[in-house]
Amino acid sequence: MATTRGFLVGRFQPFHHGHRQLVEEVATEVDELVVGIGSADASHTVRNPFTAGERTMMITGVLADIDVRHYVVPLEDIDRNAVWVSHVESMCPPFDVVYSNNPLVIRLFEEANYEVRDPQLIDRGRLRGTTIRERIVASEPWQDRVPDAVIETIREVDGLNRLRKVATTDAGGGDDGDSDG
Repeated sequence: MATTRGFLVGRFQPFHHGHRQLVEEVATEVDELVVGIGSADASHTVRNPFTAGERTMMITGVLADIDVRHYVVPLEDIDRNAVWVSHVESMCPPFDVVYSNNPLVIRLFEEANYEVRDPQLIDRGRLRGTTIRERIVASEPWQDRVPDAVIETIREVDGLNRLRKVATTDAGGGDDGDSDG
């Protein structure tokens, strides 16, 4: 019997309950899951406050409780959409099906002849990375929107103080309507 391996990419800034629910849904459809950490080269800005290593800690901590074999792969931005899928393929284990709701990601993988599934987003108004980051900066409650492993990682790396500090000094890294929060 062949193994079906899925691919899910996001910035996960931070990984929240919506991401967790998405992984749980995908885990019912695949044998293995590759989680691509997008913009792995970006950190210490309002839009991308956490490093790829910190996001790996968050994700592996959460996925430990989900019954699917998984791989977490940091993916640096290359800013050349025509070759982005090839870049992803070179960095990841082979995969069969892609999960995304990002129109550009869907288009690029469909052009590369991948099956792409557009999963339903859960409670998108409340569970957005942008909203969670804004709540952290404003010292408003945010912990109910992320799994415990994410809270632990953010505390360990002093992420609250980092995000609040860069929010006061970040001239070019502010949010610009990101869709993959």
